[in-house]
Amino acid sequence: MNSSEQPEAIEPEASPPEGAEPPVRRRRTLAARFRGLYGESPWHLLTLLGCLAVCAYAAQRLLEYDWFEVAKWIVLGALVHDLVLVPLYAGADWLLGRALRRGRPVPQPVAGPGQDGAAGAERDTAVRVLNHLRVPAYLSLLLLLVYWPLVFQDAEPYAGATGLDPTVFLGRWLLITAVLFGLSALLFTLRSVVRPRRGRGAAPPPEGVSPDRPEAL
Repeated sequence: MNSSEQPEAIEPEASPPEGAEPPVRRRRTLAARFRGLYGESPWHLLTLLGCLAVCAYAAQRLLEYDWFEVAKWIVLGALVHDLVLVPLYAGADWLLGRALRRGRPVPQPVAGPGQDGAAGAERDTAVRVLNHLRVPAYLSLLLLLVYWPLVFQDAEPYAGATGLDPTVFLGRWLLITAVLFGLSALLFTLRSVVRPRRGRGAAPPPEGVSPDRPEAL
């Protein structure tokens, strides 16, 4: 190798201009600004726009036939739901929660871990029972709302489409409702059995060690 030959100098990479943000940081900043303005990620907006497009297509197909009847059904359905159904099931939910608490007000949680005691356990049990009644009731009422004409045997326009005797739908709806409440009761029983076992299996913390802070090694 000739000693006169000098190795090529490696030029340092050009640094970004002063004040310019790196591309990754710039993308994060734009995403943060978008979330601050919109409240969610861009994927949420894209999903929402896709759902609106599907709904618009379905509405366009419905309005091709009898737009006035469809519009009347939507408006009347919204009015009946907001003015009649919402007060009914909100009041029923309040009465059920009141009955589960035996007429007593909702116990307020006490600040600090492990300081709720019996009031906290009672509140948790009442909430769990109420939730295990809400879900099957919601599904049952949703099925009733969708299949109202069939369940109450006003199915003359649908007799040819279903090919079934109109008298069978009420019994089937009641059977589905019973199965939903039965499954919910079974799930509640299993959770009630498993939760105390987990509580008993937890070992108490060593003396002098806070349960919220592990012992220093």
